[in-house]
Order: sequence, then structure tokens, then C-alpha cells
Amino acid sequence: MDVSFLYHGFGLRTVECSRTEYKDNGIVLNVQTRSDKFRCPECGGKDVVRNGFTIRRFRGVPLGRNPVYIDMRVQRVKCHACGCDHQEHIPFTTGKRHTTHRLERLVVDLMCMMTISEVAAYLKLSWNTVKDIHKNHLERNYAHPDISKVRYIGIDEFAVRKGHVYKTIVVDLETGHIIHVGDGKGADALDKFWKRVKKHEAKIEYVATDLGAAFISSVKKNAPDAELVFDHYHVKKQIGDAVDKVRRSLYHDKLYEGKKDVIKGARWLLLKNSEDIKTEDAKKQLQEALGINEPLAKAYYLKEEIMLVWAQPDKKAARAWLYGWISRAIRSGNKHIIKAGMSMFNHREGILAWYDHKITTAMVEGINNKIKVMKREAYGFTDDRYFKLRLLALHDAGITPFL
Repeated sequence: MDVSFLYHGFGLRTVECSRTEYKDNGIVLNVQTRSDKFRCPECGGKDVVRNGFTIRRFRGVPLGRNPVYIDMRVQRVKCHACGCDHQEHIPFTTGKRHTTHRLERLVVDLMCMMTISEVAAYLKLSWNTVKDIHKNHLERNYAHPDISKVRYIGIDEFAVRKGHVYKTIVVDLETGHIIHVGDGKGADALDKFWKRVKKHEAKIEYVATDLGAAFISSVKKNAPDAELVFDHYHVKKQIGDAVDKVRRSLYHDKLYEGKKDVIKGARWLLLKNSEDIKTEDAKKQLQEALGINEPLAKAYYLKEEIMLVWAQPDKKAARAWLYGWISRAIRSGNKHIIKAGMSMFNHREGILAWYDHKITTAMVEGINNKIKVMKREAYGFTDDRYFKLRLLALHDAGITPFL
């Protein structure tokens, strides 16, 4: 077989094919290193003798729908120049792998469009072989993202298994790339990230995060010059949680025994943005729930009003509006809303910092939605390292299902 065809068709360098046959339901190429390319694997010298051989089988790129097996006569080499006595170097594979570089590139390309199972079926490879090839590719290209020029970051956590396993991600808000995946949802989930920040002397200027104490304390400790920005989503979520606590307290109050169905059924309506409630039936159901109890109505309207903090002409006006909102929340008389009001007061500078630099975690939330898709596809998946690498490559590889 022509050596040019061996290279261009299968990526086989420096070898010659002595025999081609069809067996084992595929095409088998019997190859060995060409005499003019035979070298010492250590010093590259030509003063060598063959000292035995073994046959190694590799999978190459398919020919049509037929799998291709490469049976290589791997020589043991004894070098007179350096005294080396090792097996020869095989240029078309790495280490002890049984796949060629050309096949591995094909697997990586197909993984941008297909699932692991689909690629395995198409190439007649095992599921684990395809996954390992893809994992090695991700490890080489995405495991250590460059953070030297990162200025604006978003931090958020998500549940891999709710109540059991959590991950924390850090996103570069200028590129949309995930640059860190940590275990858990506490401050220690960011420890490795801060070490890399110091190593690369990155200058973090702004950090968008939720109102959780763990992330806030971690940022203040490790990036004291960075300004914290608490965005719309997390602020409104905290107020929404307070509204839901008011609703649940009513549900368990014997005074409203006959209204339990209304109170229970209004949960999502109370948490939705008012402009997203379109149907007349839904609007009527919401008004019925609000008419049951004044504290619930106050809580709901305070939740709606909080968004106006970000609709003011400037930071000074926003501060005045926020202080007015906090005052109304504290005067509401409901412990859940009072607590939310105090939280807004304690985080007021981070909320108002949005007017200095309008970054939010909206990009992070969008990434979290993609992660939800990945989690559904990866249910029961046990290779945690591969999962993290898929996250780090999410901006480039897209969402390809796991199974």
C-alpha cells in the first residue's frame, strides 16, 4: 500500500504496509516501521539492531462503514550509541492507547454534533473509549483557562443533586467562559480560584454574586479592592423567598382553613413578574389570593416595587428609592418582610453599585440553564472530572448530551 495513502488516509507516519486483509468484521492493515525511518527511541541514532518484537493492535479511522484495525509489528530496539534497549516510538498514537491520533480527532469532531452513545455506535467503539478520548481532549485544551486578564467575574452555585451535591462556578463576564468549577457552595469552593488569581496576578475589579455570606466574605478576603455588585435576579429572588414564607405561614394558619386551595395554588403567581401574568383567569386567581390577607398583599407589592431600584435616572435617585422601599418593608409589620428589608439595607451599597458598573449575573444564569440540560442528560454519571471539564468547555463545545 502506498505510504502517501497510509498517511493521508489513516495518519500513519514512517510505516509501510506489508499486508491488507479483511477479518474480525473489519479491514486489517499489517504495518511496520520503514527501514529508512528506524531510529533509537532515546537518542535518535541509526546504529541500532532489532531485539525482538510484539504485535500491537490499534483502531484507525474507518474506511466507509468498515472499522480499520492496524496491527503493528513493534520492534524492541538496542542502540549501540547510547545503550538504550526499549520498544520503538510509535508516532501515530500516545503511550499505551489503542487508538490513532487521526481517529481521536474524528471522535472529537463528532462529539460536537452527537452523543457519546451515537459516536460509539457510528464508529463501532466502546462507550468508555469515546468518553476517554473526549476527556483527554478537554483535559489538554480546557483544564487550565487563562485568567491573567480577567476583570469582571460572576459567581454562582448550582445543585448537581439537590440537597446533596453542589458546584460553584466562576464566569468571566466579558467572554462568557466558565473559568473555575469548585466543589460545594461555601467559601472553600473558591479557594483554588483565588490561588490562581494570585499566581497570575489577575486584577479583579467587579464581582457579581448573590447575597450569600459565604461568597461575599470570600471576595472581601481575597479581592479586597474588587467592588461587589448584587444584581436584579438575586435581590428579587430573596424578596420572592420572603413572599413565599408569608404565603406558607397563611397556609398553616387555622384562620384561613377554608382558603388553603387558593393560597397553595397562588404560589407561582405570587412569584411571577406581574407583566408575565397574561390570562384573565390567572389575574383573577392572583387577586383572590391577595384579598385574603393584607400582609401577603403588602409583601407581593413590595416584591414588584423592588425592581424600580434599577429604573432610576441615576445612583442618587436609586438610593433615595431604595431607602424608601426599605422603610416600607420594615413598617410592614411582617417578620419575613422586615428581615428582607434589613437584608436590603445591609447590602445596599452592593445593590447600588450596579449604577457604577452595570454588570449582572444574567450571563451566569444563562449558563446555569445550559448546565441544567447537561445534568438531565448526565443523570447517574459518575466521572466528576469529566463533568467539570465539560463545564469549562461549555462556551466552545456547546451542549452535547452525555449518554
